Amino acid sequence: MIASSGRAVPALARELAARLSALFERDVEIVRRLNDAQRRLHDANERLWSGLAPDAFGLVYDGAAAAGSGQIAALIGGPGSAAGPDSQAAVLAALQEVHWQVHRGFCAYQSACEERRQLAVDVGELSQRLSDVLCACGWSAQEARAANVHELAAGRVR
Repeated sequence: MIASSGRAVPALARELAARLSALFERDVEIVRRLNDAQRRLHDANERLWSGLAPDAFGLVYDGAAAAGSGQIAALIGGPGSAAGPDSQAAVLAALQEVHWQVHRGFCAYQSACEERRQLAVDVGELSQRLSDVLCACGWSAQEARAANVHELAAGRVR
């Protein structure tokens, strides 16, 4: 194949460009997963806060808990609390659910970040190889870096 500038685009360059194009599509999917995990973490945090807000339980900031007791202790029936066993179990169950929601969201986010980090390494290596191949057939380094991998992969070069 010959580029519109008259420079050849070898089959290896088209293959490398196609692999890069596929990696870019994979990156889009990873970003979707990162956004989903971030949304889940945000939602869990909002659930946690609404569960601890004074208007939800009335025990957090009104002095019902003994000095030095934390918010959670007040909610589960710390000194001075009017919370009974049923409300304690409900609060603990809700907190446990939010805990695992945060845990799953964090694990999903961490996994996607690591996958994206490795993807960046792969993209960097393939990009360098593509640039080297294009430069070897007469492209300038700037032209090689500016090449549209999707167009190269599809055989359309401007």
